[in-house]
Amino acid sequence: MARTLAIDRAVDLYLDHCKVERGLAANTLDGYGRDLARLAAFLGERGRVIVDDITATDLADHLAALAAAGLNARSRARALVAIRGLGRHLVAEKWLDADPSELIDAPRTAPRSPVVIGEDAVARLLAVPTRGTPRGLRDAAMLELLYATGLRVSELVGLPLADCNLKSGYVRVTGKGKKTRLVPMGAAARATIEQYLTTVRPGWVRDPGQPALFLTERGRPMTRQGFWKLLGVYVRAAGIRAVGGAVSPHKLRHSFATHLLERGADLRAVQAMLGHADIATTQLYTHVSRAHLVEQYRRAHPRAR
Repeated sequence: MARTLAIDRAVDLYLDHCKVERGLAANTLDGYGRDLARLAAFLGERGRVIVDDITATDLADHLAALAAAGLNARSRARALVAIRGLGRHLVAEKWLDADPSELIDAPRTAPRSPVVIGEDAVARLLAVPTRGTPRGLRDAAMLELLYATGLRVSELVGLPLADCNLKSGYVRVTGKGKKTRLVPMGAAARATIEQYLTTVRPGWVRDPGQPALFLTERGRPMTRQGFWKLLGVYVRAAGIRAVGGAVSPHKLRHSFATHLLERGADLRAVQAMLGHADIATTQLYTHVSRAHLVEQYRRAHPRAR
C-alpha cells in the first residue's frame, strides 16, 4: 500500500533525486523545477494536497491549461517529461501504487532543424581574435576548441586542464548525467591551446592547484556568461548572422556536427563525440547535411534544373 506524501514535498524529493542520484545539469533541474511548480500550483487550485489525489484527468487538464495559456507543444512536451519523471519516481519509492502520467500522450512536436553556420563564416570567426595579446590568444583557444570538439558551453568552461591531452590530441569531457567521453581535436586547436598554456595561463594563474583550463585575467575559471559575452563581440566583428537569433555556442556545436557529416563522417562517431544518448538526436543533423547535398547537386549536375 502506498504511503501518504504532500505534493510539494514530493516535488522537492524528486528534484533532490535528479540532482544527487542522476546528476542532471543545473539548467535541466531549473526547467524541471519550474514545470513541476506550475503543476503543483494547478493541483493546489483543485484541492489536491497529497500525491494519492492526483489523477490522469488532472494531468491532462493541466497540459490543456498550458496550451490555452499559449505554451507551445515543445514546452508542453518538456513539462510532461518532468511530470512523468516525478510519477515514475513516486512509484519506485512506493509513494504511489500506479503512475497517473502513464495514460497521458505527449504533445506532438515537429523536430526543429538545427541552425548551422557555414564553414566560411566559422573561419572568419576564428580569425577575429588578436592572437598577439594574452586575452585574444585565450579567446582564440576557446573558440578553436569549441568548434574542434562540439562541446557544450558548460563543458568548455568547466574543462579541467588535466582532461586536455595535447600530446594524444583529445579531451576527456564530463557531460550530462556525469557521463564521460573522449573527443579528438584537430591540429589548429591543439597548437592554439598549447600556445595559450605556454605563454598566457602561467601568468594568470593565482592558485597552483587551479584545475580549470581556461582562466580570466584574475586567475578565475571562465564562466558561461563571460564566454557568451566574448563570443558576441567576435561574432559582430566577423559580421556573422544566424537564422533565429544570435550566434550562440550551441550553434557552433550544431555546425561542428553538420560539417563533419557533410564531409563524410560516420553518424555513430558524431553521436559519440557529441555525447548524445539517443542517435535520433544526432540524426537531426543529417537533415541539414542532406540539404547541403541537394544544393551541391543542383549547382553541379548539368540537368538538375
